[in-house]
Formats: sequence, structure tokens, C-alpha cells
Amino acid sequence: MSDTEREPCLGLDIGTSRIVLARRAQGKFDFQAQLNAFVSIPFSKLTHKVLKKEGVPHKVRGPEILIYGNESDRFAELFHVETRRPMLHGVLNPGEPDNLELLRQIVAGLLGSDGKGGGKLCYSLPAARLVSGEEVKYHDAALRHVLAEFGFELRSIDEGLAVVLGELEASNYTGIGISCGGGMCNVCLAYLSVPVLSFSLPKAGDYVDATTATATGEGATRVRLIKERSFVLNGRAPDKVHRALTVYYEDMIRSLIGAMREAFSEARRLPRLDRPVPVVLSGGSVLPEGFRERFEGVLKESSFPVAISEVVLSPDPLHSTARGALMAALTDM
Repeated sequence: MSDTEREPCLGLDIGTSRIVLARRAQGKFDFQAQLNAFVSIPFSKLTHKVLKKEGVPHKVRGPEILIYGNESDRFAELFHVETRRPMLHGVLNPGEPDNLELLRQIVAGLLGSDGKGGGKLCYSLPAARLVSGEEVKYHDAALRHVLAEFGFELRSIDEGLAVVLGELEASNYTGIGISCGGGMCNVCLAYLSVPVLSFSLPKAGDYVDATTATATGEGATRVRLIKERSFVLNGRAPDKVHRALTVYYEDMIRSLIGAMREAFSEARRLPRLDRPVPVVLSGGSVLPEGFRERFEGVLKESSFPVAISEVVLSPDPLHSTARGALMAALTDM
């Protein structure tokens, strides 16, 4: 795709687990993604040389080499180590001193020639947590500082609202957008594209992986790979890892719907909706077969305070937020 074919607008989903860049060219959407993760291996001049030759994204830091992006999974499995994250629970990980530099490197790789800037870039942010949202303010300021280096006109968008913009055109952008990612579940009720209520819950895919790992004695990275490759949320589990995944997925879904019921019930300024609204599910944690059905089942049991017309799964869950961020950039919201 040449630079002249691309529209000067970009959408960027900066998630705990993945970073996704959305572009549009000739009316079609184009997505690129990298894992927002890294592993460290001991430094040697030979290893550094070979990694450069093989085109493996990496950064030298003193006595170690940090291998980041999609290659981090391969090296984690090879060396039997856990991947590490520049972000935790949807925001910058305070335990990783190189978090911003690694994010910069991953984003630069995705931008490619677009990294020269000159257009508009809309990036996703988690909504404030139900208890406190102060950590999001620092996260936003730090991301904006890094992204400004690429020369774009910047704006941010709540992740749940991005899902609404990316998926609910048929309902005139009225409904509930939910993004279940690695670090957080983000929820937004929007009316005619205007966000009415947004919040996040720090219990998502990473929680499922970590608790399953603790219960089974497996590594969290190994659990995540099993989950992504073979897990089905249907009540049948062939081994202890799948059984534990079922237990903690159920816990995540019930916690999310419980938080939604509480937030919507206590909200003082919900619009008087004249018809039931749709719910759209997106994000990497909704990918297991059976997730939508289980979510819908628990929602129906919950005496939910907002009338729901349907629960739908995004046809492209990993790219919903980036698509919505791009839509916001294109419409100059």
C-alpha cells in the first residue's frame, strides 16, 4: 500500500496485550498488530548480530537484550520464561522502567513510513475505574508525550466508545460497547454516538491467565497460549487447565455483568431510551467459542436495569477498538 493511497488518519488501540494500528485506503480497512510484550535474554555481540540479521525487533539494555512484539511469545516458549508487559491493567506498568521506550519502539514499527506524521491519530484510553481513575490521567499524559514525537495531530477516545463507533453504525451508534482485553474490561453506553456512561474493570484476560496458572502450576504465558489455541467455553474440559479456565472465565463474566448492573443502576443521568439497545462484545478475551452465549445467559439472569435488544459478537473482535479510533479520527470528533 503506497503512501498516496492512504488517508492521513490513523486509529491506534493501545491495549495491555496488543497494540493495533488501523488505516483506511480506497474505502477498505487495514490492520496491523503487535503483542505489547517483551522477554529479556542475556546480551552477547553474536546474539545481537543474529537478531539484527533475522529482523527480530529488540533493544539492548546493559547486560540483556529485550525482544519485543510478536516475537516475544516465540522466545518465551523457547527459553521457558514468562513474557513481561509495558502495561498492566490497562495503564503503564510501574514495575517496568523501559515501558515507554518499548511502547515507542512497537508503535514506530507499526507506523512505518507513516511515522513521519502530518495527519491525525486517535488513540484509545481505558475508561476510569469504578473506584478511582487517577492512574489513567498519568497514562494519557505519558502516551501523548510519546505519540507527539511522531508529529501527528492527536486525540484520545475511551475504549468502550471506540467499540460503539466501530461496531454499532446500524443502531446509529446507540448501545453498549464492551471491550474485554488483557488488562481490563471497558464498558460504554452511548446514545447517538454521545458517551453517557463509561467505566473499566481490572479483571480481564490477564486475570484469567494468572489465576489459572496459580491453580494449575502452569506458567501464565503457557496458559494464555492454551487459551488462545484450544479453549472452548462450553462446560466440557479435557484437562485441569481447561477446567480452571472455565471457572475463572465464569468469574470474569459474572464480575463484569455485576459491575455493569451496579454502575447502570446508580447512574443519575441515564437517557430515557425509547427502545432496547444492543450490546456488542469485542477484545481478545471474547474469542473463545461460547463466550457470547455464556455472557448473554448471565446477563438475562441479572435483572439488568437497561432493556437489551441483542448481544452480538464483533465479527473482528481484535480490531474493534482500533477501527473505532480510526472512525473518530476520520470524522474529526
